Amino acid sequence: MIARILVLLVTLVAFANGANDNFKGVDTLHGSGALPYRGALAWATVTTLAGSLLALVVSAGLMARFSGKGLVSDAVAAQPAFVFAVAAGAAGTVLLATRFGFPISTTHALTGSLLGAGFVLAGASQISYRTLGRAFLLPLVLSPVVSLVLAAGAYLALHGLRVRAGVKEETCVCVGGVEQLAAYVPGAGAVRLAGGLTVAVDSLERCERRYAGRVWGLSVHDAVTRLHVLSGGAVGFARGLNDTPKIAALLLAAGPLGPTGGTLLVAVVMALGGVIAARQVARTLSFGITGMNHGQAFSANLVTALLVTLASPMGVPVSTTHVSCGALFGIGAASGEARWRTIAQILAAWVVTLPCGALIAAAAAILHT
Repeated sequence: MIARILVLLVTLVAFANGANDNFKGVDTLHGSGALPYRGALAWATVTTLAGSLLALVVSAGLMARFSGKGLVSDAVAAQPAFVFAVAAGAAGTVLLATRFGFPISTTHALTGSLLGAGFVLAGASQISYRTLGRAFLLPLVLSPVVSLVLAAGAYLALHGLRVRAGVKEETCVCVGGVEQLAAYVPGAGAVRLAGGLTVAVDSLERCERRYAGRVWGLSVHDAVTRLHVLSGGAVGFARGLNDTPKIAALLLAAGPLGPTGGTLLVAVVMALGGVIAARQVARTLSFGITGMNHGQAFSANLVTALLVTLASPMGVPVSTTHVSCGALFGIGAASGEARWRTIAQILAAWVVTLPCGALIAAAAAILHT
């Protein structure tokens, strides 16, 4: 009976993760107009599932790290009460953030939950703070900073190449049934027509910025869009590879499912969570952080996919959320289109994530005992 309850709780963590995280990577596809919401979500689901399946063979390090062993003693990490508390803390934190549309880190929520459960069941003196700082907190703090710098640098480099190649960016609007070219006004949700008239856009989703011209006989816009779609898929793949074993580790500790069965269950439920409940966080990610064109979005995805994919087989617990949002922060800062109020709200949610997970997990551990 206890084992079934634990499996249900961990399944809830996987569902919450899918709802909050599955759109990361394809958020740029939706935000730049490359794909509609449903198309972007379908691409995220397929690529995340693919990454989750590969996690069966290359992510043993992450599964071991998020079992709690090394942070607390093996005896404590194996207790049903410990697994129950960690799952409750992570699920409660991520579901709460998803309800209000904040893209937070499941990795961060799990880390806080491991800590809160450890405080209650092992005692503060039995926590390995060296492991906490080196193996958990350091990657979580550094990864968004690294992605911000790399994404801003990648965007500026690609932007310079585009300018030197003479490729211009344009926005198309229809006025009175006549198509006219217009210049996008960063941060204003508006376009300026050739005659100087500024026209407000109905919604940001309807304003697609595109590239004019051809290079080597190929449409620049079509080529960059295809690269952008592939990069969004790469982020989804990397996220499945990195997040699935962290959650499956709890199922392994719970007992009834082995690594293969636990990973498969987590993969399927994560996909369902994204399909059913991703829309609110998707809007924040796609339109709340920064305006973007396909080249800017491609730069952000390229950096995110690279960092998260490299971290997974090494067992480094980076957060796809922190890396992805950090890349978008960097693009917004470099392009001058960052929406700082939304960014500040996201950063505040990140600060609260770990203590929130710790408090919920500690309360769950006390109730269980």
